[in-house]
Amino acid sequence: MAIKKSNAAQDVYQIKVTLLGTKPPIWRRLVVPASITLAKLHDVLQTAMGWHDGHMHQFCAGDRLIGKPDPEDFAMGMLPVENERTIKLNSVLRNPGAKMIYTYDFGDNWEHAVVLEKRLPLLFDMSYPICIDGNLACPPDDCGGIPGFYNLLDALADPNHEQHEEMREWVGDEFDPQAFSVDTVNQKLAPGPCAAKSPKP
Repeated sequence: MAIKKSNAAQDVYQIKVTLLGTKPPIWRRLVVPASITLAKLHDVLQTAMGWHDGHMHQFCAGDRLIGKPDPEDFAMGMLPVENERTIKLNSVLRNPGAKMIYTYDFGDNWEHAVVLEKRLPLLFDMSYPICIDGNLACPPDDCGGIPGFYNLLDALADPNHEQHEEMREWVGDEFDPQAFSVDTVNQKLAPGPCAAKSPKP
């Protein structure tokens, strides 16, 4: 019996996720199922970037807002939010070059550009999602957004900075802004809720 060609549901997406406002850019390149829900993609992004999922989040694609709907938002006249558990990535990003914004922590306002780079055929015996590249460590949660992050880096780099000791104690000795490891990210992704091995034909 002939194997059917890969359809949209069987494709995987190569996406690049860039934390906006960072110079040099903090980014990750991931390969995920095209049919992954945005709720599961949120989990993947948190793990791949290095966030701790302690705050609210939302996806914005054109005029669509996607996240966790709150009935009170409608009552207050806010824009409706689609349920991320029912929206699949391939219904939002369809063609290479398509982009959406993923915002984490509405206080610090960490905005990430999520760009579809390639549509690829699913490889059997390959586990998804996977991280294939990236650069630099993610900022610590609750450090005050982009301005706070760069103030933190300045303070850590300068022993004479008035906040050097305070920031070093707050962030801990293990934080290295240059650190990034594909292997470490994939070890964390492997047991995740959406990590699954591709079925054999």
